[in-house]
Amino acid sequence: MEIFDFLLHVDSHLEQIIASYGTLTYAILFLIIFAETGLVFTPFLPGDSLLFATGMFAATGSFHVLLIAFVLWLAAFLGDNTNYWIGHFFGQKIIAHPKIPINQQHVDQTQAFYQQHGGKTVFLARFMPIIRTFAPFVAGIGKMDYHRYIFYSFSGAFVWMFGFVFAGYFFGNIPIVRENFSVVIMLIIVVSLLPAAFKGLQSYLRKKKTSQATS
Repeated sequence: MEIFDFLLHVDSHLEQIIASYGTLTYAILFLIIFAETGLVFTPFLPGDSLLFATGMFAATGSFHVLLIAFVLWLAAFLGDNTNYWIGHFFGQKIIAHPKIPINQQHVDQTQAFYQQHGGKTVFLARFMPIIRTFAPFVAGIGKMDYHRYIFYSFSGAFVWMFGFVFAGYFFGNIPIVRENFSVVIMLIIVVSLLPAAFKGLQSYLRKKKTSQATS
């Protein structure tokens, strides 16, 4: 449970990780971002907030900002594509397996998002926790054209990664942000969840309206 709690709040422990592991922190962050994107059963790992915190520490000299941004972009891109091929070859078997902890509701939400936004879902999902973990998996299940998929995956990972890392780099060490870091991280998490919550509310209201019309 301690390890799970640590992973869940790794953005808050980043200073401790840097102090303990130094340069190895690059590899640790690579693995976390890769897993958050590339393994369909780890959507709970931090994404947006971890990138912001990484940029903040890059501004203090703990990381080379361009190097860490590239390393984490590569992790996100490779994770995306790993998840796509897992979905492509094993998706239905994984969903149907009773011992694999995949929330069917998350898959359904992502499929609904695909129906509304098509191929752009791979790009847009980058900015939506949980959905960004399931989007490549569902794209693989649906056998989305890989050339089209890789374009959105490449560009989405680039904009997401560099946007959040450089936001932390330029704004993370402003005194009011630094002194209220936990609050800022919570705000980033809440704001990043808003699009998914809004889509869920829209879906609920649409279903409710349909059921009322047919009753």
